[in-house]
Amino acid sequence: MVTLGDYLIVSGILFAIGFAGVMVRRNLIVILMSLELMLNAANLSLVAFSRFHVQPSGLPDYNAQVFVFFIITVAAAEVAVGLAILVALYRARQTTDVKDITSLKF
Repeated sequence: MVTLGDYLIVSGILFAIGFAGVMVRRNLIVILMSLELMLNAANLSLVAFSRFHVQPSGLPDYNAQVFVFFIITVAAAEVAVGLAILVALYRARQTTDVKDITSLKF
């Protein structure tokens, strides 16, 4: 049987992989994907807590799962804005490397 601790371990591993991707990689696309991985790790832990927290009526508590939908919505907006900025920077500088982009001025 899968326990809450198993879900939290997987969530922690996913968050650590995402954090390492943000800190180590220099490509903006990989950094954005690593940020999404970190958000999905947080979503996994929220859903796991929601599933294992049972109300007195015997039903799971769905409040955290509603919060996950808001996180997914914000993540989608973040990706749209981030990719728009990335395309604009690539058109201006012809690179997606973080060390070559020192300012947002064109």
